[in-house]
Amino acid sequence: MTTAYPGTRGFEDALAGGRMVVTCEIATGDSPDPAGLMRRAALVRDHVDAVNLPDNTAGVAHLSGLAAAGLLAAAGIEPILHVTCRDTNRIGLQSLLLGAAALGVRNILCLTGDHVVHGDQPDAKPVFDIDSVGLLRVAGSLRAGRYLSGRPIAPPPDLFLGSTENPFAPPWDFRPLRLRKKVEAGARFIQTQIVFNVPRFREFMARVRDLGLDRQVPILAGVAPIRSARAARYMRDRIPGMDVPEVLVRRMEQASGRAEEEGLRIGAEIVEELRTIPGLAGFHLMPIHWEEAVAETARRTGLRPARASMAPAEAAALATATRTASEGERCA
Repeated sequence: MTTAYPGTRGFEDALAGGRMVVTCEIATGDSPDPAGLMRRAALVRDHVDAVNLPDNTAGVAHLSGLAAAGLLAAAGIEPILHVTCRDTNRIGLQSLLLGAAALGVRNILCLTGDHVVHGDQPDAKPVFDIDSVGLLRVAGSLRAGRYLSGRPIAPPPDLFLGSTENPFAPPWDFRPLRLRKKVEAGARFIQTQIVFNVPRFREFMARVRDLGLDRQVPILAGVAPIRSARAARYMRDRIPGMDVPEVLVRRMEQASGRAEEEGLRIGAEIVEELRTIPGLAGFHLMPIHWEEAVAETARRTGLRPARASMAPAEAAALATATRTASEGERCA
């Protein structure tokens, strides 16, 4: 069975192909006017395999990620839609996932979500009916053709499910085990928190390899160019689970009038260090309201989307194989 409006499979096919994959996140915007969203998407589309669209990051209201993902899908840009448990209960989440499939949005990043206390409306009532592991199971049930109530869905939504992991949130020894829970719940790709502390990330990946998780799910390492010393300090001091070493903050502070150049240099250095770590399937760029930096990061590091290096015949054969495997999994 297939959806009435199937989404594209370029991202899934790229991961299955074994080449290094590149994704990036862009802001959905603060306005109903889609012009800004489409401008940001145009800046990155040639440099990535898929574009992440957040769901009210940090508990701050923005343009609906679902609406933004639908706009990008209609424009031929493959989206990865963030779905969080903060604002919606399991009934609404099931409805949202079916709506995404109807719009041709297949790639779903399942997240628990930032708490409202971190946002600009801290008195809002959080939901958290389930967490990211529970959401993966809910989405997996829909994909298998059943609502949580047991009602059948025909045809079932064709969803490609992923989640995140933060190697820098204590307790550190628990993070690889949390990742394993997400894989067991149905995650088929993982994007990590931004990596600034490479030694700690290296330790995390060593444990991931010990558990054999890198062979079960592709892992994309988060990378962000830093635009200013102020941004470096904000991430260090105000964003939970972010680990920005003091040496990087000092570099940005000492850069003075060339802060953007220094931030791009740091980002490129981190990419090169991450390339030496076994078990990674690619990179997830998070430019944080600096989408122009994606093209420059790609130029400095040689990062390019996996689809760009795939011959047409090879891409077609891989897509067919991926689709066949996916359909077999739904019928199993």
